[in-house]
Amino acid sequence: MSRSRGTWTSVVAAVLLTAGMATACSSEADKAVGVCEATPNGTLMAATQSEASGKTKDISTNPELSTGYRSGMKPASTKTFAVATANTVASKAACEVLRDGGTAADALIAAQTVLGLVEPQSSGIGGGAFLMYYDAATKSVEAYDGREVAPAAATENYLRWVSDTDQSAPKPNARASGRSIGVPGVLRMLEMAHREHGKTSWRELFDPAIGLADKGFPIGPRLAAQIAEQAKNLAVDDAAKAYFLNPDGTPKATDTVLTNPAMAKVLGAVATDGAQAFYTGAIAQDIVAAVTAGSGGRTPGLITTTDLANYQAKKRTALCTDYRNHQICGMPNPSSGGSTVAATLGILENFDLAALRPDNLANGGDSALNGGKPKAEAVHLISEAERLAYADRNKYVADTDFIPLPGNSPQTLLNKDYLKQRSGLIDRNRSMGTAQPGDFGPVPLGVGPQPPEHGTSHISVVDQYGNAAAMTTTVESEFGAFHLVDGFVLNNQLTDFSADPLGTDGAPVANRIQPNKRPRSSMAPTLVFDKGPDGTRGALTHVAGSPGGSVIIQFVLKTLISMLDWGLDPQQAVSALSFGAGNTPTTGLGGEHPSINTADNGDHDALVLRLRELGHQVSVAPQSSGLSALQRASDGWTGGADPRREGAVLGDTR
Repeated sequence: MSRSRGTWTSVVAAVLLTAGMATACSSEADKAVGVCEATPNGTLMAATQSEASGKTKDISTNPELSTGYRSGMKPASTKTFAVATANTVASKAACEVLRDGGTAADALIAAQTVLGLVEPQSSGIGGGAFLMYYDAATKSVEAYDGREVAPAAATENYLRWVSDTDQSAPKPNARASGRSIGVPGVLRMLEMAHREHGKTSWRELFDPAIGLADKGFPIGPRLAAQIAEQAKNLAVDDAAKAYFLNPDGTPKATDTVLTNPAMAKVLGAVATDGAQAFYTGAIAQDIVAAVTAGSGGRTPGLITTTDLANYQAKKRTALCTDYRNHQICGMPNPSSGGSTVAATLGILENFDLAALRPDNLANGGDSALNGGKPKAEAVHLISEAERLAYADRNKYVADTDFIPLPGNSPQTLLNKDYLKQRSGLIDRNRSMGTAQPGDFGPVPLGVGPQPPEHGTSHISVVDQYGNAAAMTTTVESEFGAFHLVDGFVLNNQLTDFSADPLGTDGAPVANRIQPNKRPRSSMAPTLVFDKGPDGTRGALTHVAGSPGGSVIIQFVLKTLISMLDWGLDPQQAVSALSFGAGNTPTTGLGGEHPSINTADNGDHDALVLRLRELGHQVSVAPQSSGLSALQRASDGWTGGADPRREGAVLGDTR
């Protein structure tokens, strides 16, 4: 069904009045009045981290601003299709595509282009993405790689200094210079997925975003808070300053109406001429001009129009592993998300997690709806398993087009016997603090300091045909490199590389920057299936994923374990306390969660105290996930959206 851009604008803009709410939309009877409407399900607090918990922001573990927690959210129930994004406006646009017969691949395009407008701090067409897609007709699982790449002119010291002859650091810093910007990949990837799985015309899928860009949309609380936090950095770029700040330099506030005619023009060109319109011609030239400009004393990047024209999205072999009576399919390299999630689960398979179900689930009320409170023993075991898995990730995982994995296969790190041996390193009475990677013999790689990785956005979709998609999408840090070109934010994805090409032992680091290489990611879009009696893949049961930088892995793991081992519904699993560890002595407990007493740094919280007795260094700083999860039910789908963001699950009601 065709619809005018004006119609899309009025329908989608109306949902802004209920932003931050989650439910399902109505079906046939509501088509005339606009379906996929949100209804109240908790109010998102427009609070900064300090307002929410009194904690200061730690960008290494909490890359985006915390905006509170919607306590007591209930799961959404749908009949044949469902979509969850981190913003209600994007969920609504995608839901209406599904309602009108579109596929999961179609819905992703509508959602992504709208997200680029309403949450440009997190994702957009100037960034990249990873996509896991299930095709119900062929029963195949496919992995799409739309990760950004380094320019052909990049050297191993590209992020460290201006040139081999001028060894001064990029200005004002690596992130805000042109050096952090990788060749964007998300549009090429979406075009590939649409070509293989789309049903609605490519052109029509851009109408919601074009309508919003033309007619305007009010700034939501989360975007307003992010603008305020980054106003100083946004002011350095003339285009970003004009768009996000008032003439007097103050940040634009919640409910300020933004129009973006430049973005509407770009989206219109891509809608008409395909992704090629972005990667060649005037748009590509504008990108190169923005990256290579040295205005304001910034160090230019070295992206060329040839780099853009040559960019290709890639199909990868999905990484599918068994976990108890499930099959978990995740993203392979260059993302470390799929392999680290799988390795952690493989270690935990040797423990009876079902016996460690969270407390406070039986009494009802908000405590149960919020996922209860995990037992200290469960947090301990899961965090220790994560430390072991991160240790291997940190040393061995990078873009396998450049750096082979041990044994030239992800299965070396995921071998059941190896993971059982790793599980034996866990002391149930004492944290290991920092784990050592497994020994796979001499390898020409070093372990360098791990670069900070930052926030993104995530989309979970199932359509009426049984197809499903989990896509995690990013511009890297909030507002990427603070460069705005033609109305969209350019990423700073190259800071996901290790800036120093050599490790502490003097050997080359696996995740060092190289020409045309893709930086390692932690994004973990995930599809879960039943495992048949003969070990084959059964029915699709769950779709999940989250933003959150390197902590994505922990967010996804706690959600999967909550659903698969503890029997929580998707909303409980998503709402549940965020906890876990990278390979450091610090174990995080999300202080935004109502079950944690953050007073005096957690000194009065029983869970915190018990973990400290076990040797954990516990942080109760807020954690800013953006999880979503969909679960198959006997009569349709059940879904949950993260109470820490403005998202919603929408679909056709049962």
